[in-house]
Amino acid sequence: MVNPVWIIRAAAVVFADEDTRRKLGWIVAAICSPLILTLALICSLLSGSAEHNNSAVLLCFHGGTIPDKTPAEYVAYIEDMRRSFTLLDDAIAAVNDMTENSDSLDGIRVKAVFYAIFFGEDTPSRRAHRQFVDCFVTYEERTHTVTAEDGTETEESYTVAIPVADIATVYGNLENLFHLEISAEQKSNADSVYNLVRYGIAGGSDGWIPGADVPFIGADGFCSPIGSCWERRVTSEFGNRVDPITGKRKGHTGMDLAVPTGTPIRAALGGTVTVSKYNAGGYGYYVMIDHGDGLTTLYAACSKVDVNEGDPVKAGTPIAAIGSTGRSTGPHLHFEVRQDGVPQNPTAYFDADVRSTLRMG
Repeated sequence: MVNPVWIIRAAAVVFADEDTRRKLGWIVAAICSPLILTLALICSLLSGSAEHNNSAVLLCFHGGTIPDKTPAEYVAYIEDMRRSFTLLDDAIAAVNDMTENSDSLDGIRVKAVFYAIFFGEDTPSRRAHRQFVDCFVTYEERTHTVTAEDGTETEESYTVAIPVADIATVYGNLENLFHLEISAEQKSNADSVYNLVRYGIAGGSDGWIPGADVPFIGADGFCSPIGSCWERRVTSEFGNRVDPITGKRKGHTGMDLAVPTGTPIRAALGGTVTVSKYNAGGYGYYVMIDHGDGLTTLYAACSKVDVNEGDPVKAGTPIAAIGSTGRSTGPHLHFEVRQDGVPQNPTAYFDADVRSTLRMG
């Protein structure tokens, strides 16, 4: 057995000589350089992956020439996904012909979910596209009166397609139909794809947007629920608007802000949580806070809630996370301000200089 003392003495002699130390340094560098270069290559590929994936999404949804430098495997994925989208468009059109009162399907939402689940599969164009679309609706038999030329009236039955408002129900339908398990990552990716195509918001699968970690304080200490970036996220203002689901013009009791799933939602002011629950028919997961003097705020379409009824909160306290639950077409926050129960325009509670940059409906 080698005596450790000899090893220590030999090392001392070696490192005492400057020329020897220099040679050893070059040897170590020669050994490590391939590893360093490999790591650098991996990092460069990873850094470009998000941009590359965004490009693939836009090429699938909007068409256009696929760049020559695109890997052959990706070219095949994009071309097959385009074929799938054509088949999906036909199926969506057929289903929409069966809807009533302009209550049509959101085609971008349908295709975003399909893309998130099947992009990268060998031939998603061979999937059952009409059955896939059927997972986004329920069918109901109805009757109506038909009057013949001679005035005779008869009752005829017909089928109506009714879009499913709760995306969680849609995912359950898809899992049952295709005998697969849709992961949380795939659901988050579907939200990100939808945001990118619908709103032009790149990324977002990690549930973070610039400014979301810094509370934005507006007039009278009023805090933006999604941070300092809120003014660039407004997709539907308070007041009269075209409903994104029914296509009809009607009043909107709050403000919609398109934000990636998982982004923290903050209390606008200090107060007490009065509601923290799920409502399948409209708000989805939502929170209401009583701020005193008749002022309340409401935060809806959340993916989860992090407070309980009766909890005290301060302005800027995280209370929930962005989602697409309830009556929703994509990840967003539906935010309401009420005074004595009467809906108010939320923009009036933010800084006037910022308010002027909003699209007023």
